[in-house]
Amino acid sequence: MSRLNKPDHTPTAPDVAPSAAATLRFQSFDLLATLVAVVHSNGTVLFANAALEDARGMSRRAIVGSCLSDSFTEPARLQQALQSADDNEFAALRYDTWLKRLNHEPLPVHVIVTRTETEDEIVVELLPLEQQARQDREERLAEQAQANKELIRNLAHEIKNPLGGIRGAAQLLELEMDSAELTEYTQVIIHEADRLQTLVDRLLAPHRRPHLVGDVNIHEVCEHVRLLLSAEFPKGLQVVRDFDTSIPEFRGDREQLIQTILNIAHNACQALAAQIAQGNACLTFRTRIARQITFGKQRYRLALELHVIDNGPGVPDSIKDRIFYPLVSGREGGSGLGLTLAQTFVQQHHGLIECDSVPGCTDFKILIPLP
Repeated sequence: MSRLNKPDHTPTAPDVAPSAAATLRFQSFDLLATLVAVVHSNGTVLFANAALEDARGMSRRAIVGSCLSDSFTEPARLQQALQSADDNEFAALRYDTWLKRLNHEPLPVHVIVTRTETEDEIVVELLPLEQQARQDREERLAEQAQANKELIRNLAHEIKNPLGGIRGAAQLLELEMDSAELTEYTQVIIHEADRLQTLVDRLLAPHRRPHLVGDVNIHEVCEHVRLLLSAEFPKGLQVVRDFDTSIPEFRGDREQLIQTILNIAHNACQALAAQIAQGNACLTFRTRIARQITFGKQRYRLALELHVIDNGPGVPDSIKDRIFYPLVSGREGGSGLGLTLAQTFVQQHHGLIECDSVPGCTDFKILIPLP
């Protein structure tokens, strides 16, 4: 019988029932962040991995045995791809479409259809396009942070050596002068040299200080930062604590995490100056547990998701893509080091820091792996 005239292969109940065997065969797919389904050539699902369950908002039991084509806004495209795969017309086929989700808007995905070595068995991979964009952004941030680190180290050392010579020469020159007016000039040189030395020390601080690891309660860290902010901004600022108290302690450097959150929150408070004056400034600390999440090219079963959110004017568009660069600041007189240090400290915890900002809502999100 030719392929064109073969009967439609619709699995009967006994065909679909051995889902336990299929689950055992394909259980390694559950470790992937990619959405994966294994289907018959007619689209009937043999296996769906955990990532696909999460994306669809449906259990594996509900997905297995259903027709995968019905999960898309354009079902005919997948049906055609599966038929072509069954006819050995390609090794792998790719296209973009939209995946339907329960109680959510459709998700844009990149579909990869691939035959397996088993007859009438096809693997369908779904790569969320927003996830792909996020991974690209993470890679850029990691490369940027590494470049920043090398730049800071080299620049700081290049500045530090001649700086000591300038300060020493000014001090010797001051000893030879009898005029008080001329001494004022040497004092200016010494003062500015000291100011630059302080800046260099701040640049090098995160690379010099040892990483002191201990048990960290993230809510105790947030509360410590809240008290510091309340002392500096006693009026006009509301600090909201939206905590998931089930988050466990984890191994980390408490002082670095305090400094990280304080740098972000303090920047937010300075951006909220107008709202604080009007008495309607709001800063929110929100903690959640993220499950089965991938960042930094690694998948984690659990991760801390910490948000620092303010209702300020937002990050200026001119620096939005450069806010983690050293010496980039959105306010007059800012050093531009706070967010650079925050990024360094988070990365030393194998984590990730991101910013999403529009007028009225700036959200810094920190992700740190949990045990």
